[in-house]
Amino acid sequence: MGLDWTGCRNARELGGLPTADGGQIRAGALWRTGSHHRLAAGTVQAVGAAVSRVVDLRWSWEIEGKPSPFAGHPVYRHVPMLNDVLDYMPPPDSYAPMLDHNLERIGAAVRSVAQAPPGPVVVHCHAGRDRTGVLVALLLRLAGVDDVLIADDYARTEGCSPQPMLNTLAHLDERYGGVEPYLLLTGTDHHTQRSVHERLR
Repeated sequence: MGLDWTGCRNARELGGLPTADGGQIRAGALWRTGSHHRLAAGTVQAVGAAVSRVVDLRWSWEIEGKPSPFAGHPVYRHVPMLNDVLDYMPPPDSYAPMLDHNLERIGAAVRSVAQAPPGPVVVHCHAGRDRTGVLVALLLRLAGVDDVLIADDYARTEGCSPQPMLNTLAHLDERYGGVEPYLLLTGTDHHTQRSVHERLR
């Protein structure tokens, strides 16, 4: 499915990425983008008619300054992925602290994707890099995509290299035993995790 994201940074869909068991991510199932506040009215109308959910991961104060053009639309969900006050210093080479300090909100973001009606889902933050990158990595991991491919997709984002995402996924395994045990700690049960797997494959 083609969508025009003119005016939006780092927009792409994840369809076609291969999975470790020989499958692949379904074309058009998951899109990642930056903020939508510069989208033209016609684009907003076309996207709103084509997707089943737009998940806005930004803080409330970001939305106040740059409101989503989808606000009030049935597809729109505001699901801030980071706590209102960060109690850690984000390092330059890993998103490990993001995983460790925002379990409840990360779980809510994953569930917002899992529980969306059938159809394409769009996830975004401000730049479409950090919060979006971590959420997409968790979703792709659930679907069975290899870490190197997840990191390679992350590196397609403006200003990114694969190593921070590889470090993040290594932390996920070393501290939590993988994506499934981690998401259980966020309140995302096995059934919901399976829903992500099925909608993306």
